[in-house]
Amino acid sequence: MKAVVLYASADDVAAKAPAHFPAHKARLDEYAARGDLLMVGTFADPQKDGSMAVFRTRESAESFVAGDPFVLNGVVRAYEIRDWQEILVP
Repeated sequence: MKAVVLYASADDVAAKAPAHFPAHKARLDEYAARGDLLMVGTFADPQKDGSMAVFRTRESAESFVAGDPFVLNGVVRAYEIRDWQEILVP
């Protein structure tokens, strides 16, 4: 079982994100290096559709979000963590 984090962007995400991106990226790199973060990215229209990250466990997703500079500084207005059952395709 994996965990997916869905972020809903704040109304002014393009203005707010640059100031907090270096700290956000450092956190992404930390979680990726230890194998907890598997994938991350924005949707085609980040303002309207937000972004998504896939974590190895729900615990790692919850831990990431709890200290994410984008969450702490209002770059995202809301988030949701969903458990996700990965199906491998041959």
